[in-house]
Amino acid sequence: MFSVQRIYDYTPQADSTGVFLDRLYPRGVHKELMAQVVWLKDLTPSAELRRWYHADSGNRYAEFAARYRAELLDPVHQAALAELWRLSQARPHTVLLTAVKQPEHSHIAVLLDYLHENGEHGSVQNQN
Repeated sequence: MFSVQRIYDYTPQADSTGVFLDRLYPRGVHKELMAQVVWLKDLTPSAELRRWYHADSGNRYAEFAARYRAELLDPVHQAALAELWRLSQARPHTVLLTAVKQPEHSHIAVLLDYLHENGEHGSVQNQN
């Protein structure tokens, strides 16, 4: 089962794995917390795509989602996806962590859709 949570609200639990899915280090998060999560930078959108999207995020989400889905098919992203699947098998709950304010309009939402379409049979919960 996957759920989504902002890294700022995250508290590690024994029965879950926290996976941070942003390219940049989250401001204000202590190194001790980051040491308790897995950081999969290679599963994030490319720097170019991220910059393009943030230049006009209000009007570019659909195109961003399509471009990110295309990136998810490259070998680097596929290897990171394989690691995420492996981590999700190890514990009953995987928490996808992000620093973005609106995960439902970010790469996290696109990734969740991709995971469901490509094999995840558990449920997804957004924990704000």
